[in-house]
Amino acid sequence: MNYYQIARERYAALGVDTETAINTLTVTPVSLHCWQGDDVGGFEAAGRELGGGLAVTGSYPGKARTIGELRQDFAKALTLIPGARRVNLHACYADLGRRKVGRDEYTVSEFQSWIDWARSLNLGVDFNPTCFSHPHADDGFTLSHADRHIRQFWINHCIACRRIGDAIGRQLGSPCVTNIWIPDGSKDSPADRLAPRLRLSAALDEIFTESLAMNRDAVESKLFGIGSESYVVGSHEFYLGYATTRQKLLCLDAGHFHPTESIADKISAVLQFVPELLLHVSRGVRWDSDHVVILDDPTKAIMEELVRGDFLPRTHLGLDFFDASINRLAAWVIGARATQQALLLALLEPNGQLRAAERAGDYTTRLALLEESKTLPFGAVWEEFCRRHDIPADHHWLDEVKAYETTVLATRQYGNSS
Repeated sequence: MNYYQIARERYAALGVDTETAINTLTVTPVSLHCWQGDDVGGFEAAGRELGGGLAVTGSYPGKARTIGELRQDFAKALTLIPGARRVNLHACYADLGRRKVGRDEYTVSEFQSWIDWARSLNLGVDFNPTCFSHPHADDGFTLSHADRHIRQFWINHCIACRRIGDAIGRQLGSPCVTNIWIPDGSKDSPADRLAPRLRLSAALDEIFTESLAMNRDAVESKLFGIGSESYVVGSHEFYLGYATTRQKLLCLDAGHFHPTESIADKISAVLQFVPELLLHVSRGVRWDSDHVVILDDPTKAIMEELVRGDFLPRTHLGLDFFDASINRLAAWVIGARATQQALLLALLEPNGQLRAAERAGDYTTRLALLEESKTLPFGAVWEEFCRRHDIPADHHWLDEVKAYETTVLATRQYGNSS
């Protein structure tokens, strides 16, 4: 009898069907963010400093310098991540060639090569306007800018991105989630907190005027950022109200809240009022919101809430972190696999028995079952999941990353980018 069969019987004794868990995990996509591969650089203007209060630390060799290198790294990462995957693009990753195109003039043509590439790998694609790292964002304001000309530039950019998202969705036959995050805010306390929020609300209304069948709109808040420590225009309260009244997707980023706040606790609350959620799975450490995801308690709590509340069908999972202090490809793999493992652990909980005990007021049994389930052979189920997708289940995936680093990434440190 193999390890998986033993694990299956152990879980079955608590009323858990491991086959159902594996099948659910198999069809639940995780959207992998392109910006981990090149430190949020994009390919619009070489050498431009990263803005918007974003910062990437580290100088590990092998950063992707071209679209071709980024796609090559991404494709390699996919061979080490089981299950359903998507790719999440930022607008600054436009394939411009030698052309100069303003962000407010982008069309699907600038992303057609990405769509064709994604189709070749059977990937869905999600999208994001890039409202940072641009001269029109240098003073820290975009969609809430007091200058109508600058504000209209960003409105036009977001309108263009929604249309690109819709075209992506239509071509790939899978709706594209287009998520709007802006860095707008102040380093010190402003005298007028209302006016920028009124401008942002009006700008969003203009952006969302056009109905697009294969695009799903999401809005994302942040607690604070570098340069917006005292005031963020697009706060959680602002976007919760906006998403509720306009019935948009609400993006909850695991690194965009106070360290003592629980993202998991917000899920059942906000899904009473918004149609769907976009979750950016990240890991906050002190002020930094974008550490590589690991199998930690906050990540497990998020996945537990999604499963316990039957919220998976209304939730889109995407990664959002960037770390240049370690192998960038390995960061993708570690973060994606940790997210999937957290979800699998949640799918393997004895939810039927837990709910029955809770309804009966038997909190002793509820606590005992939760504790007992922690020692069940989860690893054997994970290995079986990986085996069915022909993916290394254990640390041997790292051998492939190290070999790729030697043969591909190491040549980039001093070689050319042709």
